[in-house]
Formats: sequence, structure tokens, C-alpha cells
Amino acid sequence: MQLCSAPILTEKLQLALLGMFTERIKPQTGGPQSQSLSPAGQYGALASGTRLPSSTSASWSLPRWRAYLAAGVLCYINLLNYMNWFIIPGVLLDVQEYFHISDSHAGLLQTVFISCLLVSAPVFGYLGDRYSRKAILSIGILLWSGAGLSSSFISYQYSWLFFLSRGIMGTGAASYSTIAPTVLGDLFVKDQRTRALTVFYIFIPVGSGLGYVLGSTVAELTGNWRWALRIMPCLDATALALLILLVPDIPRGAAEKQGEGAVRTPRSSWCEDVRYLGRNWSFVFSTLGVTAIAFVTGALGFWAPKFLFEARVVHGLQLPCFQEQCNSQDSLIFGALTVATGVIGVMLGAEASRKYKKVNPRAEPLICASSLFATAPCLYLALILASRTLLASYVFLALGELLLSCNWAVVADILLSVVVPRCRGTAEALQITVAHVLGDAGSPYLTGLISSVLQAERPDSYLQHFLSLQHSFLCCAFAIVLGAGCFLLTALHLERDQARARQSGRGTLDNKDIASRNTGEPRAAI
Repeated sequence: MQLCSAPILTEKLQLALLGMFTERIKPQTGGPQSQSLSPAGQYGALASGTRLPSSTSASWSLPRWRAYLAAGVLCYINLLNYMNWFIIPGVLLDVQEYFHISDSHAGLLQTVFISCLLVSAPVFGYLGDRYSRKAILSIGILLWSGAGLSSSFISYQYSWLFFLSRGIMGTGAASYSTIAPTVLGDLFVKDQRTRALTVFYIFIPVGSGLGYVLGSTVAELTGNWRWALRIMPCLDATALALLILLVPDIPRGAAEKQGEGAVRTPRSSWCEDVRYLGRNWSFVFSTLGVTAIAFVTGALGFWAPKFLFEARVVHGLQLPCFQEQCNSQDSLIFGALTVATGVIGVMLGAEASRKYKKVNPRAEPLICASSLFATAPCLYLALILASRTLLASYVFLALGELLLSCNWAVVADILLSVVVPRCRGTAEALQITVAHVLGDAGSPYLTGLISSVLQAERPDSYLQHFLSLQHSFLCCAFAIVLGAGCFLLTALHLERDQARARQSGRGTLDNKDIASRNTGEPRAAI
């Protein structure tokens, strides 16, 4: 099937959804929001060529069971998204042997993936605030599944093509990571939104862990690590079908506006959105906190299986790997650990946030700061004790992952509560971009580079290889403390920014930005 251009695809999908959900849409009568259907099948300003936010033309509702079903599909796709992220780290030793690449070049695999993701995220954020989010999500799934399947057939002589395919997969992942949370934000409000985000973000560690498990298990069963990349597109095809059939193209801010008259709010430019977000200090400081988390999870997620494998070699529990099929169980163990601690951590963080908010409105950033302060010593001890006792290293590593996972749903809830609905796609995109630029885009490569530099200055032995990787990991403990400090700063500004996001009209970005465009228009009551 040949893909249409973005505007044509968007228009067709909008018209199809209009007919599919016409019983759910109830246009307002009277006033500037009344819209008449043009011969071309478009409402009001759209028919005359002027684009208005979809939420301004109608009051929109969705049955609760449909909202839960759509949320379930989004969670399933999020699971597959993160499985694709971490299949390669699960078979990293095999990939290094097949393509004959060093630690620094192996770390570059993840850096290419993340770099393409962060370059694409602002583009998808801009499109997600203005065009059909469902169409953009569908294109993203096609990109990452197609690139993943094609990468499994690349010969060892063309390693650069493998790096390129990882970059294309990162571009596809950017569409989903940027837009899917905003769709959930428009399906639910308040405690329901917190619970929905909790379930959604549980699938980050679950998907990450299953990526390790799938990669290592399939490699062991088939004797070929490339089959893991060939299984995933089948699951992706199922996800795409479910997305098209079961997830509606929800108007921005729909959940907040159910039961209210539609409010006409002028469409802001991308530069105005960025200016608004730059003055939103809760968004700025929470983004820096997320960046520190991304730095640590990027390095840990990519290198931890190899670090644990080399620790087992140092303890005499495992033979060194000098062939393509390494038969390491460490990816499987680390994957299971990531799944278990991720599920428990996300649920603990979300539940603590939900209950603590009742007595302290600044609960969310304070929970994030506390968990990160506790993560730093756990991670440090896990690294230092690995050369002495593996059991203690695993225990502290599990505690560190548990505490890190407490933040996933909470930081998403912070963003959705301090940013106006129609700007959330751009906010998600900017947060992803900053977090990846300063976080996990460089941390796997930086960790591998430091390890390679230290190895070059030391005797050529497996013990020294292990110690080099261990020492390169220590910067993660310091980065996580900086992240905790950023969340403390977020707590100072949270209430003010939440109040601004709930201002009259709910779509007002900032009086300074649009006062001249709002002259003479009535303001709606909250």
C-alpha cells in the first residue's frame, strides 16, 4: 500500500472518523462556536481555509468503556515500543561479535537511536498539536517495525546500515513517546488520569525488561540473535490494527471540557508555545530532573547486562565470551529484575502521589526528589560491591531500579497538570528532546568511551575490562543527585503553574502572548 502525503492522510482520516463518531459529537448552537458543514465536508473556519483547534468546534464525549479500551491499546503499544528499544542491549555481546565493534562503538548504537528520536520529537510534537494524532502514531509504528525487520538481514560487512536502521527505529519511537501520553491526558482527568498514566508507564520497565528477555531467549533458542528482530514486526502489526480500529482521534483537552461549552481559543504558533513553556518553571525544572533520570537509565539499561556478565567472569562463575553466541543469562536476569521492580515502583510512586497530594499539593515533585536521593547510594553500592559479592550487587541494583521506577507516572502527571491541553504535544516533545540530548543519547556512548579509554591504559585482562566498565558507571550516581535537586526546585513553582494552567478558557497560553489576538472576545468562566 502506498503511503499518502501527510496532509491528505490527515484529511481522509479526519473525515472517516467524523462519520464513525458522529453520534458522539454534539455541536454547540449559537455564538461564535456554531459550525455549519461545508460542501467539502469541513466545519466553519476549516471550510474557509483557517484552522482552529478541534476542541473549539464541539463538545465531545466518549463512553467510559471506550476510553478504557483505547487506553488499553495505547498501553499495549507502549509495551512494544520499549521492547524495541531494548532488544539490542539484550543481545549486545552477540552484536559486538557479529559486527566486530568495540565498547565505544557499541554504545554509539543506542546514541544513534536516541539522537534520531530527539531530532524527530519536536517535529512530531508540533504535528501532534495541530493534526491527526492517530495518523501520526500509525506512521510511527510502520517506521519502527519496518526498520527493525530490515535490520535483521544486514550483513556484517555493512555495519553502518545497522546503525542507520537503529536511527529510523528511533524516529518511529519518537512519534509514540511524544503523542501517546497527551492522548491519555485527553481521555481522563484528575485521579483517573493518574491511574491511567500509572498503568501506561508501568509498561516502560515491563517493555524494557521483556526486550532483554525476548532478545536473549530467542537468541538462545534459535542460535541466531537476528530472529528477535524478526518476531517483533508481527506484534507491531497487531498493534497497528488495534490502534486504527479501537482508538478514536480525540480532540485536545476533551476530558477537561466535557460538560462545558466549547471555548474559542486562538491557535498559537510554535514559537509562542516554546516561549510559554520556557516561562513555566515547573516544566523547566521537572524536565531537567527527567534528564538526569534518562542519563542513568540510558547507561544502566544498555551496559548493565554486560557489566553483570563480566562480574560473573571475574568471580569464576562464567567463561569469557570469544564467539558470536555468548549464551549469557545475565540479560534474562536483568530483564526479569527490570520488569518486577518497574511494576512495583510505578505503582508505589503513583499511589504515594495520589494519597500525599491530599495533604500536600507539592507531593509529586517531592516524591520524585526523595526517590532519587535514595537511588544514588543504592546505585553506588551496587557498582562497588559487584567485584566482591554478586548477591549484594543484585540487591542494591534492584532497589535502585525500584526507586527510579517510582518517577515514571509521577513526572508525566506533573507535565499534564502544569501545561495547557493544546500545548501538551509540544511540551512532551521538548521534554523528550532535552532529556535525550543531555541524558540517554550520550550516556551509553560516554560510558563505553570512558571504559575504552581506561582499558587502553591498563593491562589487557578480563578483570581490568570489568573494572574499567565499573569505574565508567560511577558518574551515574552523581547525575541522579542533580536530578533530585531539580525536582526540589520544581516543588517551589508547582502550585503557581498549575493555577495558570487552569485559567479561564483553559486554552489561554499567556496573556502577553495572545492579548492582542483576544481583544474584544469574551472570556469563559472556569
